[in-house]
Amino acid sequence: MNNNDIFKKLRVALQLRDDQIVEILDLVDFRISKGELGNFFRDTNHPKYMDCGDQILRNFLNGLIIHLRGTKETPKNPLEVIASHKSTQPAGDKKEKPKSAKPQSFGKKPVKKFNAKPVVVEKVNYKNGKKKEH
Repeated sequence: MNNNDIFKKLRVALQLRDDQIVEILDLVDFRISKGELGNFFRDTNHPKYMDCGDQILRNFLNGLIIHLRGTKETPKNPLEVIASHKSTQPAGDKKEKPKSAKPQSFGKKPVKKFNAKPVVVEKVNYKNGKKKEH
């Protein structure tokens, strides 16, 4: 497992978006753009794939500690911070079901017969290139 895999797994587990990762890296005075960050999450065969170096992962982990726990002067509860990640997702990601009094019914579904025999259209003789000896 390399640094890119660790970075990807942390991103998914903590439900972080690219702009949040950039902010976390800014906490430790490490500047990186979203485009450069996206190169770490690409497939290894992609032409713009980049290896995530030790320095970037180290700075991300140090920034993540500050992001989740806060500083000594202003401590935070990590669970509340993670819960806020869910609430700050863009509106397009959340799918809400329309509220209705009763479920809609669209009529009867067609009945499928599972025990019906398949109809044979035509028989095919396969020739494997070998002649049978009688």
